[in-house]
Amino acid sequence: MAKSSGENGPRAPAAAGSLSGTRENLAQGPDAAAADELSSLGSDSEANGFAEHRIDKFGFIVGSQGAEDALEEVPLEVLRQRESKWLDMLNNWDKWMAKKHKKIRLRCQKGIPPSLRGRAWQYLSGGKVKLQQNPGKFDELDMSPGDPKWLDVIERDLHRQFPFHEIQQDLFRVLKAYTLYRPEEGYCQAQAPIAAVLLMHMPAEQAFWCLVQICEKYLPGYYSEKLEAIQLDGEILFSLLQKVSPVAHKHLSRQKIDPLLYMTEWFMCAFARTLPWSSVLRVWDMFFCEGVKIIFRVGLVLLKHALGSPEKLKACQGQYETIEQLRSLSPKIMQEAFLVQEVVELPITERQIEREHLIQLRRWQETRGELQCRSPPRLHGAKAILDAEPTPRGALQPSPSIRLPPDIPLPSPKAKPKPPKQAQKEQKRTKPSGHLDKPPIPNQTTAMTAGGDACAPQDVTLKDPASQDLVPQDSAPQDLTLHHSQESLTSQESEDTYL
Repeated sequence: MAKSSGENGPRAPAAAGSLSGTRENLAQGPDAAAADELSSLGSDSEANGFAEHRIDKFGFIVGSQGAEDALEEVPLEVLRQRESKWLDMLNNWDKWMAKKHKKIRLRCQKGIPPSLRGRAWQYLSGGKVKLQQNPGKFDELDMSPGDPKWLDVIERDLHRQFPFHEIQQDLFRVLKAYTLYRPEEGYCQAQAPIAAVLLMHMPAEQAFWCLVQICEKYLPGYYSEKLEAIQLDGEILFSLLQKVSPVAHKHLSRQKIDPLLYMTEWFMCAFARTLPWSSVLRVWDMFFCEGVKIIFRVGLVLLKHALGSPEKLKACQGQYETIEQLRSLSPKIMQEAFLVQEVVELPITERQIEREHLIQLRRWQETRGELQCRSPPRLHGAKAILDAEPTPRGALQPSPSIRLPPDIPLPSPKAKPKPPKQAQKEQKRTKPSGHLDKPPIPNQTTAMTAGGDACAPQDVTLKDPASQDLVPQDSAPQDLTLHHSQESLTSQESEDTYL
């Protein structure tokens, strides 16, 4: 890679071959082989079933990379309230996105309930829309043989990174499908951790379309052969650091350390290989809602707290020591509650990122010529992705999650049920004399078809505990007979079962 220049002179370029190596191996430096060994999730004794391990709530072996030592548990009552709110939003998604997007953003910052995280990521990313627009496409790609060149690379990476994990087969399917869907891009090793996180929350087909959205809308050009987009974002990150932490910016500038040496894996893997697992999930909740600015904010927070004070710089006298400091970050600054609060409060906006992008693009063109990879424009989050969808677009089908049998009436949400005798007396007092009784209105949990058959029970109207307002009745589909969902929580195929 050509040297990049700034106000303080040229910085040291990335190690020879590191950019091409990122396409096949993100582990850099002389201890790359050791890093590969440490990244394995098992040993010979584990493979033979002799070892016993404690597993944390995320499925990681306690003591391994990704496992949590101290977890902040959300009280069950709070969790149930959040689930109720998210169910309301997901079942009326288009209306919420159109009128209450700020509320969605705030709830993403608080954290999506684990039971609904996979479904919420699909809605936020637009992966749900892509799946509906391309029925059967993933199955077609899945049945295709694939390019042997990419298949060999994918198999080697999966054996190295996920040797004993149950998602290995689905991970291979998703990554192979993407090489067929975008043959001009092929496969990049950084896509494997991205797809793995998705597969831990949803089935393969849904994970594939979310991966497509990340590669095309959130991080376009990141996984292309020349990695030009990640180089540009490295320069953007370094420039923004001057505003966030002048001390850290001055130190990295004095050491002439290229941003690619510390931010490549951060950005390309969306911190999936850097942060503790609980922090990864919270960052991804915000990332799917607000876009790449969350990735920039996390990177800036880590740099600020790792290199932003004279005391911390005492141990970073040279390039090697500085890089090691950034590779072995303090657990405190990566802790979920601390990191999320810092990210939310950091005043870095989409406008600042785009303005800096234009500046760095102009410098690139002046020093290196035109970009060889023409990537589509980056979209900043769920609202921008939804607004960019061609109109008219069919509304997302609601996915009922709480269902009642048709013979159970719904109680009035505000008035307490009255005894039968008292109700009959009030009915007699209020009914005018000579007024004929009207035929009863069918209960909203059961709709009658033209042939007189009852349809499947419908969604239960949920309250928002924060506002105590009922969901408007007109938010339900007009044709109740068409409201058959394939994503009920009772379904074995539901993505909601991927906790």
